[in-house]
Amino acid sequence: MAKSKTETLAGTFRIFVVEDDEWYGELLVHHLSLNPDYSVTRFTTAKEAMQQLHLQPAVVTLDYSLPDINGDEALKQIRALSPDTSVIIISGQENISTALGMLRLGAYDYLVKDDETRDRLWNIIGKIRQKYLLERQIDQLRDQIGQQYSTNRWMVGSSKEMKQVYNLIEKAAKTNITVSISGATGTGKELVARSIHFSGSRSRKPFIAVNMSGIPRELLESELFGYEKGAFTGANERRKGRFEEADQGTLFLDEIAEMDIALQSKLLRVLQEREVTRLGSNLPVAVDVRIICATHKDLATETRKGNFREDLYYRLLGLPIHLPALRERQQDILILAKHFLDLYCDQEKIQRKQLSEDARSKLMNYPWPGNVRELKAVIELAAVLTDGQTISANDLSLGTLFNNDQLQAGHTLEEMCNRYIRQTLDHFDGNVIEAAKKLDIAKSKIYNLIKEGKV
Repeated sequence: MAKSKTETLAGTFRIFVVEDDEWYGELLVHHLSLNPDYSVTRFTTAKEAMQQLHLQPAVVTLDYSLPDINGDEALKQIRALSPDTSVIIISGQENISTALGMLRLGAYDYLVKDDETRDRLWNIIGKIRQKYLLERQIDQLRDQIGQQYSTNRWMVGSSKEMKQVYNLIEKAAKTNITVSISGATGTGKELVARSIHFSGSRSRKPFIAVNMSGIPRELLESELFGYEKGAFTGANERRKGRFEEADQGTLFLDEIAEMDIALQSKLLRVLQEREVTRLGSNLPVAVDVRIICATHKDLATETRKGNFREDLYYRLLGLPIHLPALRERQQDILILAKHFLDLYCDQEKIQRKQLSEDARSKLMNYPWPGNVRELKAVIELAAVLTDGQTISANDLSLGTLFNNDQLQAGHTLEEMCNRYIRQTLDHFDGNVIEAAKKLDIAKSKIYNLIKEGKV
């Protein structure tokens, strides 16, 4: 079975030396083999090397003048059969046009045979290996993130409403269909989007999230599509947009209903043509992006009102997934509460706590306007404030820490942390020292926040 690039990097680093000059070929093999992590194999013809490309070598050093095929054609075939392989041309020809031609065809570098070739080759391959190891680390991190956002890992609940959501997520992950997610603020729309991405075929490619309501209208176009240097005041260098950043992966357009009507037509064109044009440029750039969008509004209603283009609505509808409000699946409240409590205690490396009967009753009788996000915050704060191993009803700050208007406004993490600190100060009747001990932060930080009027 052919080894993947990741498998190659996990052990030895495979290098093919394609050189018909026996003395020079053995010289390169000997020199490169001084690194014990390199597995170096020599071939005298391009045909022999081609027959072994299923091993997916990390690097091929290719003599430009071979007895069976010219360098241009050999390079094209290697790039076609093993596109992840870096090809370094080694030639006796010191011809600039030949070198440029090979680089245009996809060669990693072009070296002229001289006394310094071995050392230059050693350095170049060292850089390639560093790049490949970094890519392997990125792949491993993406695998870990994929596990973190797998449906079974974070989506908790046994209600029939959530079982339907799980089913739709599975179907979405098996295809590249556009997905539209609806649901109130705090129900977990981005987590659903991430779960679909990291469970699907694009999991090793980028997941890029853009909140339409969080970017000023005048900046959104350049944010999505990018811009060229000099396109506008302050554009000091070329910048890729989010579509290009998400190429081969997934672009999550959150709060899509907030998008300006004038920009919607440009988004529609990008989706239809599968290409973007940066601001200040006339050259389109092809992109392959899966779209997942979300909104807390009824997009069909917004379309009827004229706030959203009908043609864009049908383009984005795809597979619709609706997330129910927490109050609509009450049987999941205590399951989620225990999950968040255990998760928080494990993350903070503290002994697990439990909910008292009166705390359970209080959780069940609260309407949860902030949905799952509010429940998670309430449970985490209760875990911080309670002194014992049992959380009582009095430890639950319901209706004060969060409300729906606050969630809709999109407070920053800093603002919400400051609210936590304010709540803790109130719990200890303004005693900064006790609050600092409970929160495990410096008391000077709390004093500074009070001085700045932030808590």
